[in-house]
Amino acid sequence: MVSLRPTLVFYCQHSIGLGHLVRSLALIDGLAERFDVVLLNGGRMPETAVVPVGVQVVNLPPLGQPTHDLISHDASLSVGQALQIRRDTMLRCLDDHRPAAVVIELFPFGRKKFGAELLPFLDAIHAGGGSRPIVVSSVRDLLVGDRPDQADHDERASTLCNRYFDAVLVHADPRFARLEETFRPRTPLAIPVHYTGFVTAPATGRIVEPSDRRERVLVSAGGGMVGEPIFRAAVDAQRRLHAGTGTEMTVVAGPFAPDSVWEWLVDAADGVVGLDVVRSVADLEWEMRRSVASVSQCGYNTAMDILRARVPALVVPYAERRDTEQTDRARRLVANGVIRVLPHRELSGDRMAAEVRDLLSGFAPAPADLDLDGRRSSARLLGGLIGVRAA
Repeated sequence: MVSLRPTLVFYCQHSIGLGHLVRSLALIDGLAERFDVVLLNGGRMPETAVVPVGVQVVNLPPLGQPTHDLISHDASLSVGQALQIRRDTMLRCLDDHRPAAVVIELFPFGRKKFGAELLPFLDAIHAGGGSRPIVVSSVRDLLVGDRPDQADHDERASTLCNRYFDAVLVHADPRFARLEETFRPRTPLAIPVHYTGFVTAPATGRIVEPSDRRERVLVSAGGGMVGEPIFRAAVDAQRRLHAGTGTEMTVVAGPFAPDSVWEWLVDAADGVVGLDVVRSVADLEWEMRRSVASVSQCGYNTAMDILRARVPALVVPYAERRDTEQTDRARRLVANGVIRVLPHRELSGDRMAAEVRDLLSGFAPAPADLDLDGRRSSARLLGGLIGVRAA
């Protein structure tokens, strides 16, 4: 049976961790209620990822950017070969599906090195003239705002937005963060900016029964690729915590934690009382709800899990590579009384243990009065944009 719903192509490239993919999948879950969604996935797809029912996934040869340069996660392909295959696949996707809308995650506010495939993709879209799909950039609450060439970066992004895009969707509550706080081009955006509210995964409706609760601290670091400093501090902290409080600890390594880090964690758990390690969990928010405290980084999705779980939380924001996003988000959440922060440069086992003891001594996170309905409102906004184009 031929679908009468409009088709939407969603491009997502996660380069270090899982954050962009997790948020995109949650967003796509809402979009799939109104659209036939095709996901162009540019990174590694972990086995734990849950793709919404009915969504077609086109896995591009996976690329990453753990440092300045791109790397190919397919050993049989160079970066150049992967990019060529990806370009061809993306252009073929336009021809095959004739979408009514194309959503591109983060670009041109980030992912500059993927311009080699995205600019030809955008040119092909605009070659359709008046019958082309609407093109929307999907961005999180806060952008990276401390690049050495920040002014030129922002100007380039604004120019590309004005040339190729019809709107920007900012997945945040404007009372928490506004785009202009971390984006200051010389040339103003000439396209509308819509605030959708924060994007969160669909609520499971699971109730935490008394029998589900555990006297444990849950430690996580997103996908785990850059979580080693937190994991090492946590192992050291648990030696102090269990001796003083009897509290247990579970460390979630993450599917992208390097094998060497995972092997070290497994060995370390054998020598520390009350320490358990797992590779990944199906539902981090649920595990937070079952715990007496959470220790994590402060990526977008983890912050949303903390807000919904209402768990006493200590965050250690990722702050390498001049990345200020997590530190800025943590600062704003502290101002809302939601979390406690341990700066990355002050991280140690002793300090983490002391901060966790403070959490356990009575810290109660304040309720966050923030819009968390970005998953559904994004679908409504895109539907409206398509309607305006069709009218």
